[in-house]
Amino acid sequence: MELLKLLSANEIVAHAVSFLILLLLMRIFVWDRVFKMLDKRKEKIASDLSKIEKDKENAANIKAEYEARLRLVDVEAQKLMQAAVQEGRKITEEIRQKAREEAHEIVENARKAVQFELEKAKKELKEELVDITIKAAENLIEEKLTKEQDRRIVEDFLQKIEGIE
Repeated sequence: MELLKLLSANEIVAHAVSFLILLLLMRIFVWDRVFKMLDKRKEKIASDLSKIEKDKENAANIKAEYEARLRLVDVEAQKLMQAAVQEGRKITEEIRQKAREEAHEIVENARKAVQFELEKAKKELKEELVDITIKAAENLIEEKLTKEQDRRIVEDFLQKIEGIE
């Protein structure tokens, strides 16, 4: 609304006349060229469509040839497959035997690794328990002993606990 207040009636009429003149000039100079261009495009699309139809027919013929060849190849492939299956069974049995041996080795190595990790975890847990116990004891005892005395007391306590287990 504010824009209309800024424009005068003369400006609005001048813009309308300019637009109509521009529209008339476009009709005279550009309109025919645009329609000619559209007609050429329409003809090109029609020729492309007819070419596509011809290509489809050729593709159908080629497809029929390949299907016939594929049937022959299938027969030969069946013979090769039977030979490959027999060879595959032999190889499969060899692989299974080797896999059993490797699985046994893996299980044994895993047992050793688990045992090692268990010992390591026990040691880490013991050290953490010592640190936690020291912290708790610090909070309970107002007069603190030296860190070495604390550690010795807690380790003695843990050895007694391990003896109970």
